[in-house]
Amino acid sequence: MKNDPIVAEVWRIRHEHAARFKYNLDLIVKDIKAQEKASGRLYINLPPRRLAAQQVRPPAATD
Repeated sequence: MKNDPIVAEVWRIRHEHAARFKYNLDLIVKDIKAQEKASGRLYINLPPRRLAAQQVRPPAATD
């Protein structure tokens, strides 16, 4: 796969941010929420979308 400098920068920033919180997901989310609140922007949370029920066939027997 070709190296993309933009993707590499995003991954570097994500790694640095997570490292600040010792990769504790609860603290990372808390920080992101605080940044959202401090930004003054309006953020919305949409309810999860329900997927149409799909019939799942059992795997074929292999003997």
